[in-house]
Amino acid sequence: MATQPAPGASPGVYLDNAATTRARPEVVEAVVDVLQNRFGNPASLHTAGLEAERLVKETRAVLARALDVPADDLYFTSGGTEANNWALRGVLAAYPRLGRHLVTTAIEHSSILTTARRLEQEGYRLTVVPADGRGRVDPERVAAAVAPDTVLVSVMLVNNEIGSIQPIADIVQAVRRRRPEVLVHVDAVQAFGKMPVRPRAWGVDLLTLSAHKIHGPKGTGALYVRRGVRIQPLLTGGEQEGGLRPGTHNVPGIAGFGVAARLILAEQPELGRRLQALKQRLVERVQAEIPEVYVNGPDPAEGAPHIVNLSVVGARGEVLVHALAQRGVYVSTGSACTSRRTAPSHVLQALGLPPARLDSALRVSLSRETTEDDVERFVAALREAAAEVRAVASVRARH
Repeated sequence: MATQPAPGASPGVYLDNAATTRARPEVVEAVVDVLQNRFGNPASLHTAGLEAERLVKETRAVLARALDVPADDLYFTSGGTEANNWALRGVLAAYPRLGRHLVTTAIEHSSILTTARRLEQEGYRLTVVPADGRGRVDPERVAAAVAPDTVLVSVMLVNNEIGSIQPIADIVQAVRRRRPEVLVHVDAVQAFGKMPVRPRAWGVDLLTLSAHKIHGPKGTGALYVRRGVRIQPLLTGGEQEGGLRPGTHNVPGIAGFGVAARLILAEQPELGRRLQALKQRLVERVQAEIPEVYVNGPDPAEGAPHIVNLSVVGARGEVLVHALAQRGVYVSTGSACTSRRTAPSHVLQALGLPPARLDSALRVSLSRETTEDDVERFVAALREAAAEVRAVASVRARH
């Protein structure tokens, strides 16, 4: 068996990009420059403060152009989790007369589902709409869940574990036909930078972004809030972000976010096509080389270009993750936010998968850095690891 790479060594074949991505050199340069040279507080009135404020405005403008929304409708946060929490809690708190009902889906990120269940414990009503066996949510089922007291519907654009893409525009239209005043929030963390994201064109009211999924810095995100939508702040304090998100701006992170967004958006749509081709090749090679490997969720041709979920039946997923890591190949069993738990993925459970596929699931996620050689090295490592883990499991089963 191969040895584990030393701490700090090259990450080898890194295929866990849905968990996080390596920061681009240009992003690192921008972050370090702000930390060392342009470190003023944007709230300060002197030149250093004004320069920091300019950097914040620049990133806001970059994101606004990318989303085709007004810059003033974007608010910086500490990441996707905060933005998702804020969207749910802030909107429900701002519309007490509209109702106390929230609708979401069974395959959302934990920052949505856990928050929604906590809100339910606090007295709000919650409806969780199921997905089909491919991880797709039916717009009419979402609309059917809307009730007279519904305030908010929250649906992710791209699922972080299986890569299924939801028909957001159709969902918004179905919801609005049912009840026009209901607001719609979209978690676009896994979609931004891989495909067009157009909240205004779709009729979306709130939308979540995160920097570290697009080769930007961790600890930086944003929430789009359509003008006219009321939202209560999660925190109290200063007047930053229009008084809605107080606290000194993370200028290094925000500046890095802007650089990462500008660079990755300049690579579209070619990057999406290249990732799609690599993903398709990976699936074809794995299924040709290794028996009993199944794709969970959408057909590879239909899902997001950078995420595929595979079940290697007969080998436990977490054991495979370690066996692959010992060979210098890095994947995961699912969401990085819950991957240390031993319980099966709630997303895969929502698809209705049998236990053998739940226990043997791997998430493989690509990035702009992924190459054809990475795919071939992954296939070779998985072939070895699967044979080894299955052999051990077979021996244990006989005893």
